[in-house]
Amino acid sequence: MTALLDVGCRVPDLAVDIGDVCAAVDADPRLLWTFRRFYGLNSVRRAPDEDLRGLMTAAVRSLTALRGNEHRIRYVVLARTISTVARAGQTPLEDVCAALGLPNAVGFTLTQHACATGLLAVDLAGRLLAGDGDPDALALVLTGEKVFNPILEMIPESTVMGESSAACLVALGGERDRLLGYATRTLGRYAEDHPPHALDPQFLKDHNEVLAEVIREAADAAEVTVDELTVILPHNVNRLSWSWTCRLLGIPLDRVYLDNVPVTGHCFTADPFINYVHARDAGRLRPGDLYLMASVGLGATFSAAVWRH
Repeated sequence: MTALLDVGCRVPDLAVDIGDVCAAVDADPRLLWTFRRFYGLNSVRRAPDEDLRGLMTAAVRSLTALRGNEHRIRYVVLARTISTVARAGQTPLEDVCAALGLPNAVGFTLTQHACATGLLAVDLAGRLLAGDGDPDALALVLTGEKVFNPILEMIPESTVMGESSAACLVALGGERDRLLGYATRTLGRYAEDHPPHALDPQFLKDHNEVLAEVIREAADAAEVTVDELTVILPHNVNRLSWSWTCRLLGIPLDRVYLDNVPVTGHCFTADPFINYVHARDAGRLRPGDLYLMASVGLGATFSAAVWRH
């Protein structure tokens, strides 16, 4: 059974007010008001003096379970929101593998599910490990990206993007954080919904309903109910979206860990894993608790995964 042996993250110290982000891209002032008043966004974290390699390496170095087990890493998977995450000539994944000293690792990137690719990568990592038949082998999943282009600053109808990263150490089996159910659905008719293009109004309407359906599908796959979930670890798009999704699910909004929405903004594929680290450290997860990670990628892919802590 796929399990998270450890999860770590790197959240930069520099907080940038979303007003400054909106000003940098000459956004409509009404959009900033909407972000603050209705979406619960306040600032994002940025690392202007740190490249993607540095962000990911810092996240990996926070994995205490990795120390002394570098030789057991069979796969390193970089889960990308977009197909290009660095400038031409830069090789962040290869650089991270070299810097960490992973002699037996096969590194590759994974895309196509946009911001939901992180959950896909963890599920795939478990399947690859199971196929290899080595119970001691591990996989490393890397998430999070840099805002290196103005079109990546925000999704106008939705959120503001931040620069933080997370790393997951994936194993077969374990005492905790076992994957019980995973569900994903892609609505291909929204394949062209990417910045700088405006989002299809129908996507904004479908978003919450489909997300709620996929969450229920993941719970069904895990043979549990949504009511049994202790906490939902979300993608940090905005508070309003999750309030509507919770209404559809029939659960209170405080069941969703939204503490990072006003602090980090939406950090590409890394949100659920950063939220895991912070929820765990805050005592929101106890041994045996059921929890769910959820994320939506433009294009449009909806994914959810149920775990037992």
